[in-house]
Amino acid sequence: MIEIRVSGLKKSFEIGNNILDGITFQIETGERVGLLGRNGAGKSTLFRILTGELEPDEGEVVIAKNRRLGLISQIPVYPAGYTVEDVLNTAFSRHQKLAEEMEKLAAAMANGDSSEQTLRRYGELSAKFEGIGGYDTQTAVSKVAGGLSIPAEMRSQLFDSLSGGEKTRVNLGRLILEDTDILLLDEPTNHLDLHAVEWLEEYVRRFKGTVVAISHDRYFLDRTISRVIEVNEGKAEFYSGDYTFYAIEKERRFQEKMKQYEKEQAKIKQLQEAADKLHLWAFMGADKLHKRAFSMERRIERIRQTEKPAKARALTGRFGEMEFAGDEVLHIKELEKSFGDRQLFRGLDLRVEGGERIALIGDNGTGKSTLLKILLGEEQADGGRVKFGPTVRTAYLPQIIHFDDPRRNLVDTMLYAKRGMSTQTARDRLGAFNFRGEDVFKTVSVLSGGEQSRLRLCMLMDEEINLLVLDEPTNHLDIASREWIEEAVEAYEGTLLFVSHDRYFINRFATRIWELENGVIPSLVPMVESMTLRMK
Repeated sequence: MIEIRVSGLKKSFEIGNNILDGITFQIETGERVGLLGRNGAGKSTLFRILTGELEPDEGEVVIAKNRRLGLISQIPVYPAGYTVEDVLNTAFSRHQKLAEEMEKLAAAMANGDSSEQTLRRYGELSAKFEGIGGYDTQTAVSKVAGGLSIPAEMRSQLFDSLSGGEKTRVNLGRLILEDTDILLLDEPTNHLDLHAVEWLEEYVRRFKGTVVAISHDRYFLDRTISRVIEVNEGKAEFYSGDYTFYAIEKERRFQEKMKQYEKEQAKIKQLQEAADKLHLWAFMGADKLHKRAFSMERRIERIRQTEKPAKARALTGRFGEMEFAGDEVLHIKELEKSFGDRQLFRGLDLRVEGGERIALIGDNGTGKSTLLKILLGEEQADGGRVKFGPTVRTAYLPQIIHFDDPRRNLVDTMLYAKRGMSTQTARDRLGAFNFRGEDVFKTVSVLSGGEQSRLRLCMLMDEEINLLVLDEPTNHLDIASREWIEEAVEAYEGTLLFVSHDRYFINRFATRIWELENGVIPSLVPMVESMTLRMK
């Protein structure tokens, strides 16, 4: 059965530029589909059209009759004073309506109404209420909240007081509790820690309905989807497999197109050379040869059918590395930090040696970013000390990136940060990070999150460093941008300390793990086999 049918869909937000340009596809009941494409390709726009939030300019969207559809990217506005518990319980509106009608019937029966119609109706409602789990709603809430790391104390908090990431988590829980038929997930793992991501993966695998997921988490895609629809230039391209299959098949198709293009170009060159010779001979007196030359040129135009396939350009910048003299990069001794009555960590005693690549992991809210800020002098510890080696030079890419003046364009941002740099040098370095042409005159404020991360990396590359500190470097980035950052980190040979929930990134770079749990990091341990297996 076809669950979703999209036909000839077009949508633009500026004249002459269709973000969706006649996209057509269909999704069958029970399919697990990954909706992929670069940032700005129109994936979230497509989701908003599917839910009816946006109207297409042309085309048609058909959702199967009586199918309930839920979208995780939307965070509804709830009444003032709603707690997290209240928000989670809005998932049971159907249950509440049944319960209210049952209460009215029960009151009527208590007042002497024993008619067959009343008794039959109460029996029907009671059976339906039990069938949809009406007597087990709190058990379901506790199970979902536990899986998504929504602790009991958060459930009593006002929803409006939560951070954006916490709201996303709660809304994901509400959506799961609603038990929809079609689940639309828009970057569901961005604000989840490793335990919550693993729980969500298991939930999606067991989900009986249809799933369409926008995600740049490659492990999540491999574990949850069996088909890919890529939005490319406003149209759909299809791949029958998980993300790994998609990546391999996409490269195979690229190489096939390139071979076809090169074959056509060689044929065109051969024919053009022959036509040029015929024209030359015709000018020398053999007029009839013009006709044959024109015939060849018409054949050339018929051959010109394959456009040269394009790939995102590889990032070519490298960190300026400074040689590290000594063994110990960093020593943390008896470090502790609290906010009010809440203790984040205590008694941390850790060492970092030259060349190590350390992943700092742990559940959300355990204090990972705070620890990084203490190490970098942006936050004060309550006790203990931090000692760097005498030749350590640090560069830091924060989770939330700020620029001194977002109204400046990219070139001016580079020039203000790097006094003495020429305009041409600034443009060359921006070009190495795929900011080319007129892009370098955009203001920083209009850049996407991924582009801002790339710009900040570009600025860091100019510095000679031997300790690189990254806080969630791949969050909110599309796969191409993640690969750009990974290429830069791969080429960097110094010491690396990073916070990440991106299992692909951790598995690729970490040689050691610091796991912050219950306020402590037991010891500096290797990237053990169990951690690697957990990410495969």
